[in-house]
Amino acid sequence: MRHIIRALIFDVDETLVYYEGYNLEEWFRRYTAPAIKRLGIEIDAETYRKMTRGELPRSYVERFGVSHVLFWKTVDGANLKYRIEAAERGKIKPFPDVDALKELKDMGLKLAAVSNASQECTEFVLDLFKLRRYFDAVFGKDYSYLDGAKPSPYLIEKSLKTLKISPEEALVVGDSKSDVLAAHRAGVKAVQIVRFEKVENADYYVKTLWQLLELVESLNSDQPEPSGISSKLPL
Repeated sequence: MRHIIRALIFDVDETLVYYEGYNLEEWFRRYTAPAIKRLGIEIDAETYRKMTRGELPRSYVERFGVSHVLFWKTVDGANLKYRIEAAERGKIKPFPDVDALKELKDMGLKLAAVSNASQECTEFVLDLFKLRRYFDAVFGKDYSYLDGAKPSPYLIEKSLKTLKISPEEALVVGDSKSDVLAAHRAGVKAVQIVRFEKVENADYYVKTLWQLLELVESLNSDQPEPSGISSKLPL
């Protein structure tokens, strides 16, 4: 049975916007490590990276006597400070194809945005480029369930419930392995938009949001994949 695509669930960072000159180690050293140190603990960049990727639970810091909710709120405060300063320097930029969001919305699709960043950080970058208006739902990190960050399916499932859409009627659009894993764990097909490096096991690969629009049109009309769009893009 063929299902009509009625909704798209987007990642935000590196999918819709990017951070010019961003370097994880430098960001961690300048913004995150000092904030964490004020909590009376020290976490190195690699341990932090493992927590964000789901290799360690987000409650890992409890072993040091610090509430993991307080820890992540502290990290997110540092992250928001970074974003505000980066925006003031013109270092946050939308990808040039984000205008396709209007066309996707005009097709009658429901759109959601999900991010492992905090709600405040996520809305900040969407508002920065007036992208928030295109989304029926926006979900950032949920402090009531911090291990629900991608690659957990939690945010995807939350979006499906809010949009009242079945998994078969949606596509998840993102740039990373975490996006693909979260989509598949929620029973949703994944589209990788190849902004930088290709990742394994996405159901479809596109290079631009304009190609995404073509993909949705082809899926909903049961037509062959348009030229330049692949479900078997070599890795």
